[in-house]
Amino acid sequence: MPDEAYQYPPDLLNLLVETVPMICKSKRDVVLFFTGAGVQSAITARWSEALTRDPSLVSKYEIARSVLVELNEGGDRLLRQRREVIKRIVEFEDFEGCWPNDRLKAEGLVARVRARVNKKDAFTRMDQERERERTIAQAARRAVIERQAARRRQLQELRTELGRVLAMKDPAGRGRALEKVLNSIFHHHEISVREAFAISGEAGGTVEQIDSVIEVDGEIYLVEVKAYSERLERLAVDRHVSRLFSRAEARGLIISGSGFTSAARAAAADALAHKVVVLMDLEEIVLALEAETDLTEKLREKIRAAVVDRNPYLR
Repeated sequence: MPDEAYQYPPDLLNLLVETVPMICKSKRDVVLFFTGAGVQSAITARWSEALTRDPSLVSKYEIARSVLVELNEGGDRLLRQRREVIKRIVEFEDFEGCWPNDRLKAEGLVARVRARVNKKDAFTRMDQERERERTIAQAARRAVIERQAARRRQLQELRTELGRVLAMKDPAGRGRALEKVLNSIFHHHEISVREAFAISGEAGGTVEQIDSVIEVDGEIYLVEVKAYSERLERLAVDRHVSRLFSRAEARGLIISGSGFTSAARAAAADALAHKVVVLMDLEEIVLALEAETDLTEKLREKIRAAVVDRNPYLR
């Protein structure tokens, strides 16, 4: 038989051969021990017959070794019986049933079997725990890789969609589509977004249109998106700043697809005495997408420049 077919290693097999006769008072008790462990009569029958014919010709150790070796050679077919033999020895406690002169030796042998099994179980548990930790780590790495791949795919889709929107000929349609794709870009960078909404007056009709609202580091920013063919004038900045004054804690972010005039930049700088206003070129967002840089951090840089340096238009 190949070595791997032996379920008991040689040292354990020899230990079991010593132990079983010590915990069994008679030769027939050895046969009954194995029968109780589920060993088939085909294996024990010849020893029962030998004991019937002439017990003096048979030793307890001979019976134990023969049965244990045959169990070992039984492969997977006798795995349950091999395990039951181990279990019965490890759980054995009735040493009063042993011969008086054998009790101490029997206790010592059973203790050695327990230690051998516990040591093996400990190593098995450690191996299983290492394998479990390795499996968890591999799954976590796969999840990270999959999330990164999904984000790259989404980023590519956003770049494609933004290019499509910028190529639109209809200015009004381009503006509405640009608001939506920019909100999707904010979502991608895990920036909290509220989509475009309108505020109606008491007599009905829209009195205020907000393109979107984002939150950066706990601060609320009203976002205005302009996709004009000419640079944004001061009037557009003034109108957005006036919206901020009707909201105590609100800040402003204006995104232009065509840049800002010097007058518009000056209006934003003047407003910084009362409100935080940030000017941003759409080109900056396009470049951030292409470079796969963190848009949130880019916004933080621009916000710091507006608050600390009174520069609403950091490029």
